[in-house]
Amino acid sequence: MTLIRWNARPSRELARVHNEFDRLFGDLVGADRTATFLPPIDLEETTEGFVLRADLPGLTQKDVSVRLAGDTLFITGERKQETNEKATAHRRERVVGRFERSLTLGTRVRADQVEASFRDGVLEVRIPKADEARVREIEVKVG
Repeated sequence: MTLIRWNARPSRELARVHNEFDRLFGDLVGADRTATFLPPIDLEETTEGFVLRADLPGLTQKDVSVRLAGDTLFITGERKQETNEKATAHRRERVVGRFERSLTLGTRVRADQVEASFRDGVLEVRIPKADEARVREIEVKVG
């Protein structure tokens, strides 16, 4: 058996083969190379309510809309394609387009006290629980 030394740096030939496979299989299945922009989110629950954070790089406050219907939160928006008329695009990997995320919280909330803020590309939504949905500690008394 012959041992061959492993070169951890990918070669141009390997990158070319990889791109050729992508093109070949994309053409075979008729794959649409446009993807849907789906921003990642974190949702935390405390005894007082919920805190949602969504990463929305490249968007502004005007590009995003937050709605609450019952116990379902909707976040919608659009990331637009940045184009330069004088430049030729060689590669476009950043996903653009409209998006909508919806999350059912599963408990009653105070819709009139929901607050949303946008800073450094991160949307933060604070949703307080309704009084009857909050967990309360009950003291057990001795007879």
